[in-house]
Amino acid sequence: MYNSLIISLWFLIFCSCGSPKKQKLEEESPPNIIFILSDDQAWGDYSFMGHPYIKTPNIDQLASESATYSRGYVTSPLCGPSLASIITGKYAFEHNQTGNDAGNSRRDASLWIENGYKKVKKRKSNNYLYSKERNDKFDIIKANFYQNKLLTDYLGVKGYKSFQSGKWWLGSWEEGKFDGGMTHGDYKRKGRHGDEGLKIGREGLEPIFNFIEKTNENGSPFFVWYAPFLPHTPHNPPQELLDKYINLAPNESIAKYWAMCEWLDKTVGEMMNYLKEKSLDKNTLIVYTTDNGWIQSDKRNRYAPRSKRAPHEGGIRTPIMFKLPGVIKPKMDKSSLVSNIDLVPTVLDILNISFDSLPGISIMKKEKIENRETIFVECYNHDILNVEKPTETILYKVALNKKWKLMVPNQDLVIRDFTDPQENYYGFYSNQIQLFDLDEDPNEKVNLALKYPEIVVKMNQQIDEWWQPKN
Repeated sequence: MYNSLIISLWFLIFCSCGSPKKQKLEEESPPNIIFILSDDQAWGDYSFMGHPYIKTPNIDQLASESATYSRGYVTSPLCGPSLASIITGKYAFEHNQTGNDAGNSRRDASLWIENGYKKVKKRKSNNYLYSKERNDKFDIIKANFYQNKLLTDYLGVKGYKSFQSGKWWLGSWEEGKFDGGMTHGDYKRKGRHGDEGLKIGREGLEPIFNFIEKTNENGSPFFVWYAPFLPHTPHNPPQELLDKYINLAPNESIAKYWAMCEWLDKTVGEMMNYLKEKSLDKNTLIVYTTDNGWIQSDKRNRYAPRSKRAPHEGGIRTPIMFKLPGVIKPKMDKSSLVSNIDLVPTVLDILNISFDSLPGISIMKKEKIENRETIFVECYNHDILNVEKPTETILYKVALNKKWKLMVPNQDLVIRDFTDPQENYYGFYSNQIQLFDLDEDPNEKVNLALKYPEIVVKMNQQIDEWWQPKN
């Protein structure tokens, strides 16, 4: 008995000495983080999502190794507000970047609205996009936006070094609290939504790899914002990829888009291979999503209606993935509702970083995912016409659950039913409240609002409780 007691005491001492060491090691080796943000891609345009022609072997592999949610959603079907939600964990009515450009550009839908929704032939040139006028107005948006705490702020406190590449609307990488990056944001040098950063992926991944190597030398964990201009227009894929699809697609425009999707996939493969070669793959959190949806039109460099900028599934749905070996169990979840509003709280939860109140949830909290009843989406005009009140250009507020989807128009801007494709490209559809049964009608063809008024009332109340802009 005496010998057994001595052995037990030594075992307890060993464990008590070992546990703090293990805990200290874990604290000193937090996971690296990479956000892979596809740009303008339909939710079904992957092999693993069932597309009959597009080949995405690398993203398929990532999906098989991740907690993958095929019914993921973005907070907005427009890249500016959607990406801003990804870096803040807040909705557009909270972070203030509700559109892509500030002021009245007198182009796109702005001139059309100004002329009473009548067809407009003459438009102002794109020079406005790089003008002092646009820049000064967008500075007001940026000043309000940067009152919010960003993911880079949270990670910086934890010792992370962050790198920006790809699309970035909010000035330079320095303004975004990154430690390195590619986007300068200077409108005098064509800075608007990524400038030099938009070369990433299309011209290789060396800037990211160089940053990772330098960061590893210093012993710091890294966060990489990889938001390539892929498969975004211009659709100019490598010839060998186009050759794969040219005889499979209905026309050349669609073949080029399909090839662009595979081009994105190849860059993802290059990223994954690099991490494996450097023995970083086991301790790197990979997060994948798309900024907004896209359905390729027959026309060159054009999205079809009911996709980008639209409140329909084609504009807001995307697969969302989280991969971290040993921490996140791989699974394919085809029913749970997950939003890009959940990315920040999930990362902070994994890192055990306390954070201010955020509207999203961590996917690590299984019970919260299972009990989530409703998620929300905001659709805005491309231009923020009133920078002092950026939520003024709301077009639709959307609530959806596993069965029902309610789309509520802002009847001050969506003044009637818009049926012309050009009007739809602007994001304008119907001024009627629309309710769809996504189980029975996934293509959103039959409006059931009049048939189920009680559901409309309930979901409308949920929208009113959620959408609470300060300005």
